[in-house]
Amino acid sequence: MHLEDVWTSSLDDAMAVLQAFRSDGALLADCLALSELVIQTFRVGGNVFACGNGGSHCDAMHFAEELTGRYRDDRAALGALALGDPSHMTCVSNDYGFEEVFARQLSGLGRPGDVLLGLSTSGNSENVCRAFSVAKSRDIKTVALLGKGGGRLREMADIAIVVPADTSERIQEIHIKVLHTVIESVERALFPENYA
Repeated sequence: MHLEDVWTSSLDDAMAVLQAFRSDGALLADCLALSELVIQTFRVGGNVFACGNGGSHCDAMHFAEELTGRYRDDRAALGALALGDPSHMTCVSNDYGFEEVFARQLSGLGRPGDVLLGLSTSGNSENVCRAFSVAKSRDIKTVALLGKGGGRLREMADIAIVVPADTSERIQEIHIKVLHTVIESVERALFPENYA
């Protein structure tokens, strides 16, 4: 396969997944519910936590820093944190096992009325599943960004958004679009002056 074919094939595939996602009314309704949940959480002073593994961890960090930092323009910081800083990860992995890295941190920081957003392309990441169990026990709302049918997390989440794709790169591309749109919707609701 020539390099040009690789590029056109990849872009065509990404466009097809985005179009399938965009045209699914149930998925759009879940995305709207996610935006509304995050907006309401911030309105009452709650925090949003995010977690995932590998590229999904990077997306969780990106989501949190756009909320605590800024997205379009200057504004007040919003309470968000990606679970799993390096010292915590090594400490808890060593003492309790890697399966507990997110659950342990959430049990120390999460409060009723907060939100936990978990990213997993398979929907079966054990450490994310355990964090969702902790969230349920503490009245923390849960949202899962998933793919490949949704896995176990689909049934554990209050809101499950399952990308209609089977490859991690296509799933993660839609996940980051969802996250960016959530951030924009939060800013438009809470800081409309940034979009005047």
